[in-house]
Amino acid sequence: MTMNTAERDLRLEMLNSLLTTPHRQLEKVAEIHKLIVELDPIFYGHLAVWYQHNGDVRDHKEVFVSHLLASPLTEHRDAGFAMIQEFPPYQVARIVDFMKQQLDKLPRSARTAVRRYLKAREQNPVKFDRAVLRARKAMKHLYASLHVKPGERANAILFRNQPPEGSLAAVLKQLAKADSSAEQARLIVEFKIPYTIAIGAINQLTPTVLVALIHNMSPQEVINNLNSLKARGAMEHPEVKQLIDAKLEEAAKSTRVSAFKARVAADVADFDADTAAKLERITNEQVKRRGTITRPTALLVDKSGSMDSAIEVGKRLAALISGITEADLFVYAFDTIPYAITAQGRELTDWERAFDRVNAGGGTSIGCALEVMRRKRQLVDQIIIVTDEGENAAPYFGETYKAYCRELAVMPNVVIVRIGTYYNWLETKLKEQQAPVETFTFAGDYYSLPNLVPLMTRPSRLELLMEILETPLPVREDK
Repeated sequence: MTMNTAERDLRLEMLNSLLTTPHRQLEKVAEIHKLIVELDPIFYGHLAVWYQHNGDVRDHKEVFVSHLLASPLTEHRDAGFAMIQEFPPYQVARIVDFMKQQLDKLPRSARTAVRRYLKAREQNPVKFDRAVLRARKAMKHLYASLHVKPGERANAILFRNQPPEGSLAAVLKQLAKADSSAEQARLIVEFKIPYTIAIGAINQLTPTVLVALIHNMSPQEVINNLNSLKARGAMEHPEVKQLIDAKLEEAAKSTRVSAFKARVAADVADFDADTAAKLERITNEQVKRRGTITRPTALLVDKSGSMDSAIEVGKRLAALISGITEADLFVYAFDTIPYAITAQGRELTDWERAFDRVNAGGGTSIGCALEVMRRKRQLVDQIIIVTDEGENAAPYFGETYKAYCRELAVMPNVVIVRIGTYYNWLETKLKEQQAPVETFTFAGDYYSLPNLVPLMTRPSRLELLMEILETPLPVREDK
């Protein structure tokens, strides 16, 4: 294998790793970052910035910035310096800890970047107070671990617990002592006290206080805390419920709402039909914002024995693709025979209903669905297969793919989304005939699937790689 081939494979492996959602386990994504930054530092720097704008997994964003700050390249360190200024305090603290524990280094430029981060917030009391209110422990950790001397006001708030009058920390103490709902509501609205902070300071949440809290919350915060609001009786009061509904309506139009977190919220609690419908609409609308697929696409979902996880991923991918495609979409579930799956609509919920009766069982012929497509002359430019790549029955995909290409005069790109304990059977067979094939290992939560959109909306993987390389690095302006 030549170095060029090795580097290309590594880039694709890096893109594959971006599908994972490790949830506060940075070490699980660290190894691939370490490899790519060493073998192809130029690509890595551009990928870090591209992912900051296009990615969703916070763990990856933190590891990217950590490596940029630790890089021997000046342009990397400068980009990391600029990028870390935009992170919330808890993530800055995680970046510092990752650099110390996993990279065994915290260069002077990184220390300067964090010192600048803290001092910039000190110079803006409103910004500083808001940072302390949401991440007091992280802020204290940054000052203490980097031996940054806080200013007088910061020291009084963080370390002496003697917040000056007018600071948010002092207001929080005032909130805890307030003896009427009206006073609590006034403080919450006037000083924009976050929901998660306020519920720790108030013993009883009355409807008046709930209205004040929800008034301050962003649409994403309402979704994130919907189960908590329900548990505290928010849905039982018409005025409070009306306010929640308004925030959910706003969430469908917002550009700052996670596509599948609304779906997660709907899954973990038993909401009334109206609220559940609003959460479904949010998910549907947010999925559509992720990009547009312009190529005819086939989605083939393995439903053979023990492939329950493939069915779950398949139904979500079908929903995802159908919501953003402008071209034909053909969906089949398969064991040794194919099952055409059609939905009564294009929304995520329509596809979930369409997959309702698909159950895992039987042998595996990955090629059977493509054989039906060949006979029906269903022409596609892209084939996405959700499978563990095990195949034990004819027609085999490799042979069927050759016949499909020959008869329909097309060579579709094949994307294998690997599930569970996978083999490399299908990938190997396709590469032997020089078919365009990519593999991605799904090992994350279902709401990370929108990360696949950039990989499905580009005409080719090369175009995606070129888009990444053309993403400019931010420049440090204070040198």
